[in-house]
Amino acid sequence: MSSTYILTLSCPDRKGLVHAVSGFLLNHGGNIEEAAQYNDPDTGLFFMRVQFACRQLTFADLKAQLGFFATPHKMKLALHTTAQPVRTVLMVSKEGHCLNDLLFRWKTGLLPIDIRAIISNHKDFYQLAASYNVPFHHLPVQVDTKERVEARQYEIIQSEGAELVVLARYMQILSGDLCHKLAGRAINIHHSFLPSFKGAKPYYQAHDRGVKLIGATAHYVTANLDEGPIIEQDVTRVEHSKTVEDLTAMGRDTESQVLARAVKWHSEHRVLLNGHKTVIFK
Repeated sequence: MSSTYILTLSCPDRKGLVHAVSGFLLNHGGNIEEAAQYNDPDTGLFFMRVQFACRQLTFADLKAQLGFFATPHKMKLALHTTAQPVRTVLMVSKEGHCLNDLLFRWKTGLLPIDIRAIISNHKDFYQLAASYNVPFHHLPVQVDTKERVEARQYEIIQSEGAELVVLARYMQILSGDLCHKLAGRAINIHHSFLPSFKGAKPYYQAHDRGVKLIGATAHYVTANLDEGPIIEQDVTRVEHSKTVEDLTAMGRDTESQVLARAVKWHSEHRVLLNGHKTVIFK
């Protein structure tokens, strides 16, 4: 019986890379089902994602052979099996629209993730977590407890074997140390008013200024606040008749959809880091 895998890779660009990858898979019993590649002229890097079926080698053997293949090409690569959903931990504060949306999409099979736990600095959504049978960890954060709380958060993430952490409107700034530990596997969502309307009540500020577009940005978490590599963005057009409540509702819908797409692409291994940018094979 064959298994299905996803191979992602990046390396310095050169002629014959697609041929080399497809030839390797052919020689090891792989049958390509989906493939995409991109040559970045600015960085001189080559990126590729291949989904393939293979019955000849086990995951461990295939990964070992890929290691030998990658060395002469100076490749950074990763191999994943589609049979294993991405273990995920969600973090949230007091706005639950993104949390509720992700839980529903997960439970209905729309996201290839396995939500292992929810971490929150408030108790608001413990009943929602219980309704989905997901462990809920209430860890309130104070200035003098932040370091200890983050240590506990990371302990939970590690104990659950989480490959992905989603900040589903978690309104606490992560320390540089935690950002470093979660590099490339933590996704945040925020409204796209930044840096125009920082601080509290951004939709009130936007309404006061008469904005015509509201939106959302999903990005990887880095120590530079809200400046990590962007995964997905979207906007919604608004008009003068819209109230603050209308803008807030429309903004929350956009945030939920943008975050869901970012989580889906990441969990399908379609997002590759390219410095401070991303390459996304949709």
